Amino acid sequence: MRNILIIVFLFTLGSVNAQKINWMTMNEALAAQQENPKKIFMDVYTTWCGPCKMLDKNTFSDKSVIEYINKNYYAVKFNAEGTEEIKYKDFTYTNPNYNPNRKGRNSQHLFAHALKVNAYPTVVFFKEDGELIQAVPGYRTPKQLEIFLKMIQSDDYLKITTASAWEEYQKNFKYTF
Repeated sequence: MRNILIIVFLFTLGSVNAQKINWMTMNEALAAQQENPKKIFMDVYTTWCGPCKMLDKNTFSDKSVIEYINKNYYAVKFNAEGTEEIKYKDFTYTNPNYNPNRKGRNSQHLFAHALKVNAYPTVVFFKEDGELIQAVPGYRTPKQLEIFLKMIQSDDYLKITTASAWEEYQKNFKYTF
């Protein structure tokens, strides 16, 4: 009986720790939108970026963040200096200047450049039809990311047109993460 309880405990512990964001490529997310329209949440990172690694470790491992993103978004993990080929808006984006022998920083992917991403990490939001909403640069804790996740998902961002409206929204936002 004791061994059965230990096995059940270990199985439960393993399944709790195994919960993670359902990352996909941008091409997969755009295809998924054709079947079931949902907004896209994109994590733009580089392999050498310390704050990007902290975002993975501290924020993207948070249970509330994981559940919210998986339920409300197609989650895309995109290396801004990688070699992935992305087909977006009738154009194929690549990284023609990528150097596989280079250590550390590399050439920026043309898709990151098109999104005007110039800091890492940056999270980028897209509408249900794939149109760009907004890029939000910088590391965020789960609580700091929550306001953006919920504001974009609920379309509240469409009502925030001034700095004072943004300040008011932040002041009245009810955090749950």
